Amino acid sequence: MNLLITSATIIDPNSPFHQQKADILIENGVIKQIAAGITSDHEKFDGTGKYVSPGFFDLNCNIGELGKETKEDLETGTRAAAAGGFTGLALMPNANAVHSKTEVEYLVNKAKNNLVDVYPLGTISQKREGKDLAEMYDMHLSGAKAFTDGNRPVQDAGLMERALLYAQGFDGLVFSYPEDTAIAGKAKVHEGEVSTLLGMKGIPSLAEELMIARDLYLAEYTGSPIHFSTISTKRSAELIGEAKKKGLKVTCDVAAHHLTLTDEALVGFDSQYKVKPPLRTQSDVDALIAGLNDDTIDAIVSQHTPHEVEFKDVEFEIAEYGMISLQTALSTILRSGLAYEKIVQKMAVAPRQILGIEAAVINEGQKANLVIADTASEWAYNKEGNMSRSYNSPFMGQTLTGKVLLTCNNNQVFKS
Repeated sequence: MNLLITSATIIDPNSPFHQQKADILIENGVIKQIAAGITSDHEKFDGTGKYVSPGFFDLNCNIGELGKETKEDLETGTRAAAAGGFTGLALMPNANAVHSKTEVEYLVNKAKNNLVDVYPLGTISQKREGKDLAEMYDMHLSGAKAFTDGNRPVQDAGLMERALLYAQGFDGLVFSYPEDTAIAGKAKVHEGEVSTLLGMKGIPSLAEELMIARDLYLAEYTGSPIHFSTISTKRSAELIGEAKKKGLKVTCDVAAHHLTLTDEALVGFDSQYKVKPPLRTQSDVDALIAGLNDDTIDAIVSQHTPHEVEFKDVEFEIAEYGMISLQTALSTILRSGLAYEKIVQKMAVAPRQILGIEAAVINEGQKANLVIADTASEWAYNKEGNMSRSYNSPFMGQTLTGKVLLTCNNNQVFKS
């Protein structure tokens, strides 16, 4: 793959060309030269007014491979990822519990030679049942970069403690999905004024915050690193900020939709807005954005969760949780007002640091792993242009601002 990108602004804190406008010459998938006024016979891409940054990396992506391919398979999922500027995905083990090296190796091999790098996450417990530890070390040897029970919180504190201690032996990282199910119960929305207005039982913020407090104590006791997935409340961010000040090895991420949507979107009982953790209040949204700006929150994730129409186009109470979001993540985040440099840090740089993956750097001699975006460009998101196999997005049919124009990795290019 040969390409000349002209007059683009480079946004990459790891690059000596950070914040500079330059031409980028790519030959055979490698950045050969970065300078002004490069001449070449290669295909040209006009980057005037556009940003070039390392390809985005998603720490929380759900694909149905291994049993639920009718929702999303690796082909459609990675195509949606490339359209959204993602060149790396950490796959949650939700579709079919990835609890042994066999599943990890299958996914690793199936995803080879793709534009998008795929990293399966192994389960903490066997079959995500929360009883016995899974084959964490074997999965680690086969390519699992971290361990999580996905959207099932580990309720047994003893099991979580053992997982944290065991993972230390091979520098493994444990992800915690923070929810105390005894407190959350069977509620479907955030507990607050909107849930009262709708006449629905709510999930209190305490359900998330109590589990974060518990796992922070366990991480401190064991001296282990821990990562919290999709935090959603103001107090959650405060607890993690306090832990960081104490020196605990803790990181966390937030889903893109939790930065722009609130529980007020549920007034019409639209099941496309039904997610877990639930949409919270404007106060929580403001605190999460502040947490990103002061680096309390380390990363932003898509939490891409595809579903067939029969699981979402039903009554709110029985609809499944989740929305597809790989293709719309950048547009969603831009609505929050975050600076693009901060977005790159949270979507491209920090996620790779958290998983211990080599950084993608915009520099001469480096592999061309990059995304070109126009933060001011408007585009129509509709079924015809949707790259995912599923359509469960509240943004379907809307005109969005902030478009990924080109994604490049592994000597391959995807153009939107």
